[in-house]
Amino acid sequence: MELLPLSLIGWLYTLVSGGALALGAWLIAGVHLGGGEARRQLAARTLDDMMLLGIWILGLAGGIGVLLGKGWSRPVLELFCWALMVLLALSAWSRLRAAAPPRATLALSLGLLLIPVFALCAATILTLRSESALRALS
Repeated sequence: MELLPLSLIGWLYTLVSGGALALGAWLIAGVHLGGGEARRQLAARTLDDMMLLGIWILGLAGGIGVLLGKGWSRPVLELFCWALMVLLALSAWSRLRAAAPPRATLALSLGLLLIPVFALCAATILTLRSESALRALS
């Protein structure tokens, strides 16, 4: 059973990952041009930014691979989905713990963000594991 069409998965992950990479590059360039203190803070977060860059490149490569019908795109895109879900959950948990009580509004807003992303990632993983995806991407 295919939950999502493979072409939709390919285009969605290609466009979203490409947009995230472009936005990140634009933000880093803006911070770099912001002055001495901003550059020092940017330099302190280099490892974090490189990890995020690698994860978004996984999403971009996986999306392009699905569009081209490449077999390697299935594990790459699945790894991207798992990494995205884990990082979002950890980020939401740390943000929730750092907020001052009451946290109900923040928890609701985080839930409204996480639930659709988790549902899309789960549907993508299930689709990529389906027999039709195995045949199309082999």
